[in-house]
Amino acid sequence: MSPEAKLAPARILGIETSCDETAVAVVEDGRRALSNVVASQAELHAEYGGVFPEVASRQHVKVIDAVLEAALKQAHLELADVDAIAVTRGPGLPGSLVVGLNMAKGLALGSGKPLYGINHIEGHLYSAWVQLEESQKHQEPKFPLLALVVSGGHTELIIMRDHLRYERLGGTLDDAAGEAFDKIARLMGLGYPGGPAIQKAAEGGKPDAFNFPRAWLDGTWNFSFSGLKTAVLHQVRELAPRSMQDALPLPDMPDTRLPIANLAASFQAAVVDVLVGKTKAAAEAFKAKHILVAGGVSANQALREGIQEAVDIPVHLPPLALCTDNAAMIAVAGYYRHALARPDDLNIDVSPGWLIESLQI
Repeated sequence: MSPEAKLAPARILGIETSCDETAVAVVEDGRRALSNVVASQAELHAEYGGVFPEVASRQHVKVIDAVLEAALKQAHLELADVDAIAVTRGPGLPGSLVVGLNMAKGLALGSGKPLYGINHIEGHLYSAWVQLEESQKHQEPKFPLLALVVSGGHTELIIMRDHLRYERLGGTLDDAAGEAFDKIARLMGLGYPGGPAIQKAAEGGKPDAFNFPRAWLDGTWNFSFSGLKTAVLHQVRELAPRSMQDALPLPDMPDTRLPIANLAASFQAAVVDVLVGKTKAAAEAFKAKHILVAGGVSANQALREGIQEAVDIPVHLPPLALCTDNAAMIAVAGYYRHALARPDDLNIDVSPGWLIESLQI
């Protein structure tokens, strides 16, 4: 599609329940968010050190009606005023996904509006198009766009050649980057979610205090963080007082006898180095005009600064509110499927438990 092409105006209601955020948004013309309501469950899952799937799905059921009502009220609209409905259909937690899917199906059936199933990763790609406020400075990405989607469940490099045209270059072979942040934060007693906790702990630390490994996986665009996670575990065990050896992972709070700041900073640096290095190399190899970094880990300040310093082409970094799971990005993806008449290839009635492959790999 040429940059000059004009698409028909439309308002899309988006619904996102793939993990532990219940989110509903209304987006106009694939850009302006008229509303973007998110109900987080972070406090509910903190005691488990990660998302407890059954708790997540039950909480979605409790709050989704209120979140939908709030999103429509914030947009000053009723359901009859939207043109289509978009919903995350996977990948994600099956119990969580089904809540959003059933809500979207019911709304579509009752209103007669078209319904579009959206790949969660595709949604993160479209976070770069969302404009939360009219005053927000906004530059649309140019194709080919090299995207790094990095979150608790995903670490993917994708080349986006045009709207709805993707090629997956590579991804994690084991832990996603966000998952590694969560596990290392828990190991050091820093709490959940791990990303913000590690970033805060690293502020007073030295990134080169420990020489943790970087898995470059030469010749591929893949990632691996399990070896780094193990290296940090061994280092903590080596540094921990003998009385603590049997207590690892630390249960509640960091032990002041460990060099927490240096451990956190060195771990964070190892993750960021690989993410930035591979993204830069892929952008050069595929002659990308712009770069996008999206997903929960894209909120990490070291990553945001590192990628901007490493490349000389525009880098799109969504506002922090759009880094974590949200429905505005789902609504934008739905807008392009609606405006370009390219609904998802798979039947919306398929069980949401599968890992969707609609990214046209």
